[in-house]
Amino acid sequence: MSGLYARESRSVSTMAHLRFFPQAVVGGNGAYLTGDDGRKLLDFAASWGAASLGHAHPAIREAVNRALSDQAGASYLSTANEPCVLLAEKLLSLVPERARGRVWFGHSGSDANETVARMVVAATGRPRILAFDGAYHGGTVGSMAVSGHPSQQGARAKNLTLIPYPNSYAAGSPDAAKDAALAHLEKLFATEVPPQEVAAFFIEPIQSDGGMLVPPDGFFPALEALCRQHGILIVSDEVKVGLGRTGRFNAFAHFGIEPDIAVFGKGLGGGLPISAVVGPEAILNHAVAFSLQTVHGNPVCAAAALAVLHTIERDNLVANAERTGRVLREALDRLAARHALIGDVRGRGLALGVELTDARQTALTVYRAFQLGLVLYYVGVNSNVLEFTPPLTLTEAEAQEGVAILDQALADVAAGRVDEALLADFAGW
Repeated sequence: MSGLYARESRSVSTMAHLRFFPQAVVGGNGAYLTGDDGRKLLDFAASWGAASLGHAHPAIREAVNRALSDQAGASYLSTANEPCVLLAEKLLSLVPERARGRVWFGHSGSDANETVARMVVAATGRPRILAFDGAYHGGTVGSMAVSGHPSQQGARAKNLTLIPYPNSYAAGSPDAAKDAALAHLEKLFATEVPPQEVAAFFIEPIQSDGGMLVPPDGFFPALEALCRQHGILIVSDEVKVGLGRTGRFNAFAHFGIEPDIAVFGKGLGGGLPISAVVGPEAILNHAVAFSLQTVHGNPVCAAAALAVLHTIERDNLVANAERTGRVLREALDRLAARHALIGDVRGRGLALGVELTDARQTALTVYRAFQLGLVLYYVGVNSNVLEFTPPLTLTEAEAQEGVAILDQALADVAAGRVDEALLADFAGW
């Protein structure tokens, strides 16, 4: 264990830890982190996608420096500030017309989804909310209340109903997964969940922490039709998979649907804390002082977010995510042909998942990859899916480098060369 990691263990609470190996860093640039031991680590996690432009990106540095050199206050609570207004205007231009009303700003996807959950019930007068099994919508009390991930320790809301997220791999085929999920929803509407009581359905276009699950073709259009039929709002949680990561700016665009509300976070600030809810004026302007914290909408984080959005456009990072993601996916498919431990490869763009057949060996694989110089974590309701959310700036050469390291890690685990005792202090999910 490194010196920095040991020092952290004597000073920092573990209540916010989700650790897979003793990672301790002192810097980073682009797609690489610098460990406190001097090693260069290729970062395929990007801090769960938050470092969307990689580390120390000049556009973010310049935007933050400008915002701090002539600071327009520290909040939008009681004053309009220019970076916040510019960011809101930009976000409104990037969503479908039905969501093009107003923008609420927060610190994270968690406070954003919690606000939406409260907002839709209050604004519509409908008490119920729908979400998916395995969904992770945040770590606050209110966002855990509308989530369905089994690892979370918060209580779910009494007004929440969860339905299965269609898992083509587990179901045996996309059609089987789609038909089962839709049948379950239609049965609920006909029995215990009157649709006229449902305010909103929270969706993840690709379910990330639930296992990087990609829905079958036709599933979301059918779900959208049911929601429209009953006046149910669709809330698209784009926090991890949006903002260009999937090879489309909005992940929901892959599936031909238009949500009423879009939620952004993580990569929006490029590493700084900011989230945004974009939706109809009637919902977003339901009541003043409804959901606020003092430094919500602060000009420094807003300026960073605006720089992220401009850089994604200027540098064609959506196209890069699609192109480099295809290279990464093809390389992972080749690994799957050689490693019996790999059960399935799935995803879009630079939001990819590799499901392994054994959870313990999944934990050993990410630990060994870290030893070899690659940072990636695992997700899934069974903790057996390697998750790939690298910076949007990832190059094809970096993608190939990372896969080569993973190849060696999988081989070492399969050969029994990784000591299971290494996992003693790293419970992961």
